[in-house]
Amino acid sequence: MATKKSTKTTASSPEELRDLMWKAADKLRGSMNASDYMNFVLGLIFLKYVSDSFDERSEAITAEVREEGFEGDAFDEELAERLNDPDEFYGESVYFVPQQARWNYIADFAKTDSIGAVLDAAMRAIMEQNDRLRGALAEIYNKENVDQRRLAGLIDLFSNADFKGMREQTGRSSLDVLGEVYEYFLGKFASKQGQRGGEFYTPRSVVRTLVDILAPVNGKLYDPCCGSGGMFVQSERFVEAHGKNFKEEKGFEPALMVYGQELNDQTWRLARLNLAIHGIFGDLGDRWADTFSTDKHAGVNFDYVLANPPFNLKEWDRRSDDPRWSFGVPPARNANYAWLQHIWHKLNAGGTAAVVLANGSMSSNTGGENTIRQAMVEGGAVAAMLALPANLFHGTAIPVCVWILAKDKGAGVRGKNDRKGEVLFIDARNMGHMINRTERVFSDEDVAQIAGAWHSWRGTDSDLNTGEFEDVAGFCKSVSVEEIAAQDWALTPGRYVGSAEVEDDGEPLDIQIARLREQLLVQFAESERLAQVVKENLASLNLPEVPVENILNEGE
Repeated sequence: MATKKSTKTTASSPEELRDLMWKAADKLRGSMNASDYMNFVLGLIFLKYVSDSFDERSEAITAEVREEGFEGDAFDEELAERLNDPDEFYGESVYFVPQQARWNYIADFAKTDSIGAVLDAAMRAIMEQNDRLRGALAEIYNKENVDQRRLAGLIDLFSNADFKGMREQTGRSSLDVLGEVYEYFLGKFASKQGQRGGEFYTPRSVVRTLVDILAPVNGKLYDPCCGSGGMFVQSERFVEAHGKNFKEEKGFEPALMVYGQELNDQTWRLARLNLAIHGIFGDLGDRWADTFSTDKHAGVNFDYVLANPPFNLKEWDRRSDDPRWSFGVPPARNANYAWLQHIWHKLNAGGTAAVVLANGSMSSNTGGENTIRQAMVEGGAVAAMLALPANLFHGTAIPVCVWILAKDKGAGVRGKNDRKGEVLFIDARNMGHMINRTERVFSDEDVAQIAGAWHSWRGTDSDLNTGEFEDVAGFCKSVSVEEIAAQDWALTPGRYVGSAEVEDDGEPLDIQIARLREQLLVQFAESERLAQVVKENLASLNLPEVPVENILNEGE
């Protein structure tokens, strides 16, 4: 008798795992709307994460009790007491997971009709046990539109993932792998939702560039429209890559404290889960709220601000007497300059901010924005302007810009170069490379070149500082306020950096023109040949002829 071939699919690397998980999860998409589907899958990843975290900490506690010399009944009693003490887990930044929410318990119900109800109960139990997670998880697994059979298959896939093997193979923890899976899924969801995906997800290329410019190591970091929290996650990586620990103790606080706010309730939940899955205990407020009408961090000032606000927001809570409008009242139908001034208002005396906005913000004259922009430049608020290329964002090809704001551009803690009365312009529109038909990314070298220009100009002690700053034609230039005034206060980098120098290849101009003329004639001939081939192919199809006048009439 022939042996039945196993159909079980396995993954031997983090990359294979995330691809496999995405394909499996994507099978559920047809039976629910996009927003439910996103919360549905990310909730499962989070549940797996907290359960694995709990299990790893439980193993560590068991080893600690054994090392302390407990044996027999004393060992069992001491171990039981510690395993049921939430503080034993909270002290290591691990969430305490009640029995009914642990993955092994849930997996036992995977093939039953009650798996949806079990998952909803698990989500509820975790939130009741952990105050930081209250309201962050959705109880949506027992709805009528959820295919319980496919849900069971997804639970099986998560259960069979060989995280231990990956940990041994890659030297990374299983929690790191799950964290990457979560980020990967966020990116995939953003791509699926097109332009709407930008509401909760800022592409990694953009975030990396902003983080490497600000270099947030110690202090308070704020994002007034934090989306799914990607700015915070990338900042954590920056801190770790530069020899620090995100949880480095300063009393009872991490080295870098993060604060955020988000208006959309579902996105606010995503952000809380994203921070939790990366071990970041940030303050995102007690609930979602509009930053303009209800500042959840009123009275708090920050060392760093990273933000990607909604572009050209037309409906926003505008009050003309708001004390945040230091440089002028923003127009009623566009919140770009409201975001800039809110962020400026939140910086402390030495604070720096990086804000992504639509390109129009650099030169708009609508609603008095030019007057506000002039006041910001004259008041020293604008430190640098960065033009980014098209296709960096999911679902839209529009290029964007970055405003770098600084409360103090003088020589000091933030840099040894006194840049009062100057603004740095960087034009990165021609940088990056396309990874598919619609998406552009920056390489490590691209990010280093952009951030390096800032650090050299400012004179920081960053390892990206390449030494004395020099203007580079077509890329960067330090410009005086007087020069900006002469350009009617427009802040478009292309106006200032000029064109890149073209290398002289030594070919005389008359010979070069003759060569190009000959090349053009050859291309014209090839174009005519291809047009004739197309006509012949169309003729061979015996298609009915349509009078030209009919085609013209249809187009009217």
